[in-house]
Amino acid sequence: MERRRRDYRVERQLLDQEQLEELGRWGPAPRTRWWRTSLQCSRARARALLLQHLPVVAWLPRYPVREWLLGDLLSGLSVAIMQLPQGLAYALLAGLPPVYGLYSSFYPVFIYFLFGTSRHISVGTFAVMSVMVGSVTEALVPDEAVNSTVNVTARDAHRVQVASSLSVLVGLFQVGLGLVHFGFVVTYLSEPLVRGYTTAAAVQVFVSQLKYVFGLQLNSFSGPLSLIYTLLDVCWKLRQSVVGAVVTAAVAGLVLVAVKLLNHKLKRHLPLPLPGELLTLIGATAISYGVGLQHRFGVDVVGSIPAGLVPPVAPSPQLFASLVGNAFAIAVVGFAIAISLGKIFALKHGYRVDSNQELVALGLSNLIGGVFQCFPVSCSMSRSLVQESAGGNTQVAGAVSSLFILIIILKLGELFQDLPKAVLAAIIIVNLKGMLLQFRDVCSLWRANRVDLLIWLVTFVATILLNLDLGLAVAVAFSLLLVVVRTQRPHYSVLGQIPDTDVYRDVAEYAEAREVPGVKVFRSSATVYFANADLYSDALKQRCGVDVDHLISRKKKLLRKQELKLKRLRRKAQKQAQKQAAASTGTSVPIDVNTSDGAIKSQDEDGPKAQVSTEHELAEPAASGQEGAQAPDGCTLKSLGLSPPAFHSLVLDLGALSFVDTVCIKSLKNIFRDFREIEVEVYMAGCQAPVVAQLEAGHFFDSSITKQHLFASVHDAVLFALQHPRSGPVSPVLVTKL
Repeated sequence: MERRRRDYRVERQLLDQEQLEELGRWGPAPRTRWWRTSLQCSRARARALLLQHLPVVAWLPRYPVREWLLGDLLSGLSVAIMQLPQGLAYALLAGLPPVYGLYSSFYPVFIYFLFGTSRHISVGTFAVMSVMVGSVTEALVPDEAVNSTVNVTARDAHRVQVASSLSVLVGLFQVGLGLVHFGFVVTYLSEPLVRGYTTAAAVQVFVSQLKYVFGLQLNSFSGPLSLIYTLLDVCWKLRQSVVGAVVTAAVAGLVLVAVKLLNHKLKRHLPLPLPGELLTLIGATAISYGVGLQHRFGVDVVGSIPAGLVPPVAPSPQLFASLVGNAFAIAVVGFAIAISLGKIFALKHGYRVDSNQELVALGLSNLIGGVFQCFPVSCSMSRSLVQESAGGNTQVAGAVSSLFILIIILKLGELFQDLPKAVLAAIIIVNLKGMLLQFRDVCSLWRANRVDLLIWLVTFVATILLNLDLGLAVAVAFSLLLVVVRTQRPHYSVLGQIPDTDVYRDVAEYAEAREVPGVKVFRSSATVYFANADLYSDALKQRCGVDVDHLISRKKKLLRKQELKLKRLRRKAQKQAQKQAAASTGTSVPIDVNTSDGAIKSQDEDGPKAQVSTEHELAEPAASGQEGAQAPDGCTLKSLGLSPPAFHSLVLDLGALSFVDTVCIKSLKNIFRDFREIEVEVYMAGCQAPVVAQLEAGHFFDSSITKQHLFASVHDAVLFALQHPRSGPVSPVLVTKL
């Protein structure tokens, strides 16, 4: 579409900061004291707090039963069908007996139904969280090469105690951070970081399941490079693979992939997707029981699944010291995954998710779940998509799925005792498809943003080599360090005026931008603070085309030479005056006493000439001394034989500044001082009101730098500089004393 030319013209006076504040009647914004409102006690305040921290009270009484109940029931049933095999499989991934995956699919889901604000995410077991828990349980309670059932049972009980204590600690972290409104902590986990981290976690999950796919007994490794050691151990013991386990895993994997492809092909014709995991689970259990896979082919099975719920157990505080670092990492990662999915669904369906309340809800789910021997949970991407696509509208779908899981725990759990672990490993590996496809981010980020690609790669490599906890710490530290480095290397530019406009752009990028004669305009794309203040000053002096420091140094040397010359002239004049005085005294005595009248006449004739000559010699150095005495205050670069800069004014475009610190203020003052030394006046333009307030608080403005040096726009500053070119000697008030 062809754009029609539209002109606009504005006539106004030049505005510096003082005139702008006077014209706009500037005044400090009123401060809102949040602690006053938060400490108020009233009935309305109590009701607001109840609705904020217990959201189910707000939306459940207004629940539209006719419109939403059927969709929530079908959605909850679909999610439960997925949650059953995933719960069993992800418990195995966490290094725990499978039944604890069912517990973790019941208690936390129901707690989130009461306290959560997202209507569509499915809380429960998740692969990334499970592998993080598994790295902790296997590190603190390693596998032992024993055949005794008693020892295996004791090992599993100890691991359950570690996992439940870890869940309580994760819950305490999340609730505490949520109550102090620390939900913004997730903003430090950028999307490339999260995707690189989850991709590395998917690789960790894949490698951890190889022992079940091949039926191997591997050594336990923990700490940095544990993934590499595990992979080498798998390769070393590959000859010991159980053929029955390999065949079982391969067949289960092919069936799962076929069902997923069928669902994708027929998604428009099927009211609900086919439950591939559940069908595979039931079929594999029936075949294992009928054929006897464990006894005849040595395929490892799930084993005993006790019916009923377990009583609450207090966590072990002695374990907290060894779990605190991993607990914080799991708390942050779990919340990051949940809030990112929650915001996606909220934006799609037009409602708001409270990040702080989400942190509290997840924390309570893990805290109460840990008391009932659950391991830490978050939300699952695949189940959340099913819950939303199957017609789910609220967390009633989550409550329905948790009740279905409760029925399985109470009555149907023992039916899956003959389920092969290789089938659960196949379910896990097939469900990693979405996260493993994130390797395609490398190509897209290479084209879009290579700095984000660097974050992705560093996160992935650090997580693979250093394990999940240290990998996350390295990734966050590197990401924050990269932010600092990027602010230290912003884009510096000299601006020129676009003809017939008040717009100024980089002369290196815009061919029609022209520098205003006599005025240099400089801009940085980042704020100036302690980390880049020196770099800003160096870039400014470099882009101006003048070696400011060298020019100031030469000026100081010449002034010092003049001062030394002045001192020598003064001393010489004093010596000549003393000699003349002594000579006058020595000739006057003989004239009066020893000479005749003729001699006196002769001396009188020569005396005035000598006196005039002497006075003239004394007058020359005196005049020279007076000129030299005025040189430091009245001299110019030109009078000293130095070439002045080609511009008389410098305008600093400070529109990019979001804050200033004391280092920035000192740096700006030094810029004013240095450029005034070389007869260039400095102006500033485009400061935001908070930045001006910070400059005032830092005592930036004084008698030599006033608000009249700060203008509303770059064009205002340029016009003022053209109307007031700096000429003549530097004012003594504005020059630093040498």
